[in-house]
Amino acid sequence: MDVGGTGMKCALVRPDGTVAHSERHPTGAERGPDAVIATILDVAEGLAGKAHADGLAPRAVGIAVPGIVDQAAGVAVWSANVGFRDVPLRELAVTRLGLPTALGHDVRAGGLAEARLGAGRGTPHVLFVAVGTGIAAAHVVAGTAVVGAHGAAGEIGHILVRPGGPRCGCGRVGCLEAVASAAAVGRRYAELAGAPGSTAADVVDRAVAGDELAREVWQDTVEALADGLATGQALFDVQAVVLGGGLVRAGRHLFDPLRTALRERLTFHREPRLVAATLGDEAGCLGAALLALDLLEEA
Repeated sequence: MDVGGTGMKCALVRPDGTVAHSERHPTGAERGPDAVIATILDVAEGLAGKAHADGLAPRAVGIAVPGIVDQAAGVAVWSANVGFRDVPLRELAVTRLGLPTALGHDVRAGGLAEARLGAGRGTPHVLFVAVGTGIAAAHVVAGTAVVGAHGAAGEIGHILVRPGGPRCGCGRVGCLEAVASAAAVGRRYAELAGAPGSTAADVVDRAVAGDELAREVWQDTVEALADGLATGQALFDVQAVVLGGGLVRAGRHLFDPLRTALRERLTFHREPRLVAATLGDEAGCLGAALLALDLLEEA
């Protein structure tokens, strides 16, 4: 299960990573965290029932959630999107379903899936970067996503790239997320052009069509992303950077200039392969299943 602020992507996944059945449900975050927890448990129980009805034997549960996650303790520590505060989600799922349960972070789960099953398959060192409403990353080494000492590894969106730049949702100014996320791109163009409601896709389309202001905003976005990725490469020395999230729909209009800008920023560091994610919005759900499978192998 991949629990987002708006919807839940859920599936029954076989050990080889193939999907036997999938479902989607609204999260209903506006109802409050207790209601979201109840929905997660109800849906999980329903999936287990579906498995039994189809002659399958559910072995474990994997749940990915946004925010700060204590993976070792199985606790959703904090999430702005769904309102979690120190929720012992793993314990609640085990009690409800009687199955071993793994709890993980949504972006790290997505990165795990892309590294093992998707665009990074066969590559020991992968940095998965999700560029959507926000920006976050997962550093996957030999098929394991690095969690960090406090469950907060991978917050590449909060690298400082533009001192004195726009204020980020975290409270600081100039974070990568505040400059180069899909939301930030649309917001900046809307402010400069006086075009409320503009999206990142609008900016790309207008830049391609010759809109000079859109070109400027898009170029600034690419430059900021290159700064963030260059920092990531200096820290992690990966073989491949897999980009996911809504911004990658720009295709070559993103990847071609971004590869060039990243190359210009690297000196002695090796240039990583820069590729698009291939699993789409199923990545988090598949990653949650992989966490559950890992749990079984560790037992």
